[in-house]
Amino acid sequence: MRHLPPLAAVRAFEAAARHGNFTKAAEELGMTQAAISYQVKLLEERVGTPLFHRVRRQVMLTEAGRRIAPLISGAFDTLDDAFAIARAESESVLTISCSNTFASNWLAMRLGGFQMERPGLAVRLRTDDDIVDFARDEVDVAIRNSIEPWPGLVSHFLMRVPIVPMASPAFLDRHGPVETPEDVLRLPRMSPDDIWWKVWLEGIGLAVPERGATAGVRLDSQVMEGNAAIAGHGIAILNMALWMHEVRARRLLPAPRRIVFGRRSYWLTYPEGKRNAAKVKAFRAWIEAEMRRDAEEDEDGVFDAPPSP
Repeated sequence: MRHLPPLAAVRAFEAAARHGNFTKAAEELGMTQAAISYQVKLLEERVGTPLFHRVRRQVMLTEAGRRIAPLISGAFDTLDDAFAIARAESESVLTISCSNTFASNWLAMRLGGFQMERPGLAVRLRTDDDIVDFARDEVDVAIRNSIEPWPGLVSHFLMRVPIVPMASPAFLDRHGPVETPEDVLRLPRMSPDDIWWKVWLEGIGLAVPERGATAGVRLDSQVMEGNAAIAGHGIAILNMALWMHEVRARRLLPAPRRIVFGRRSYWLTYPEGKRNAAKVKAFRAWIEAEMRRDAEEDEDGVFDAPPSP
């Protein structure tokens, strides 16, 4: 067990000993001269011996003070080196947390561009649907969806969530035409009990069918549902903004193009303490530029800020 005096008192003594002056020590540490004097006195009481001679307006180290001053300065130098290593490691790695679908369908295919812009920065991508705890997890930024900005965090709007049924051209050729919501309901749907089907149907003013009225494959994630739809196994209810690559390649098509916006939007979030970190500022600038590029081709208002809840 270590028997150390208060760190504030040790810092005050080390600065005063190095400068040979309480006033300069106070200026360095952002304290008053009286506060430095108090902390030094507190340290002297803890060690049981004077560390400074006080003669009029001057202070000089005692023999005990001269013996311990270089050791304490050396210890602070070691601490400074240790934290410099930690800061360097922190600034050289950017850890991003986001949901599986956003990662696989939007972010992963673009991150190479960010890496080329910042070749000295290693990027780690954590993909899960759990809410990140910035106080516990080693994460710099998170991309999550919510109804409004995350309380207690810096939040930047990225995109809305456009919900629409989607299917492969081959499926639509076999079962088409699929031009109305009623056409959708008569065909096999992926995860027909998914809450998004209810949101979409209510959003276009259609009654929600009874549970289990339509057969369909039940899957656990939007990634699996979208890939099953690409394979021609049915119609999936998807966030079209995360499947635009497949839409442009005509592997998926809206069926029909009746978009309903979910209440949630995607946000870039991070703690206030990371606002001025160079790597966070660089990633924010990059992802906002990517969103602007997507917005230039957007005809559906995906990148328009949502109305207040």
